[in-house]
Amino acid sequence: MRKPRDYDAELKALEEKTRELKTRKVQQLGELVIATGADALTAEELAGALVALTENTDAGKKEAWAKRGAAFFRSKTRRSAKAADRDSSGAQTQPSSAQSASGGAGAA
Repeated sequence: MRKPRDYDAELKALEEKTRELKTRKVQQLGELVIATGADALTAEELAGALVALTENTDAGKKEAWAKRGAAFFRSKTRRSAKAADRDSSGAQTQPSSAQSASGGAGAA
């Protein structure tokens, strides 16, 4: 005779796995914000920029952003240079780049 499945235990294991994946996703998003220098923005500025990006329907812009993001992840020297800039000059270099990015998204 076959052993009956313990659906409660399976469900509990799936719920735990879901929690772990959500926690990991949140942690990775936080690391991404820091790595890009977006942690210099206020929460309101960052949220506004992200909302503007998600509202964009221009496929060409999205593809350009994807290429730029891929280049960012391939370039380790760029990330370390950004961190050095942030440490040495503070938030001074970040708002201008964030402003141009949100200005471009707002014009869409």
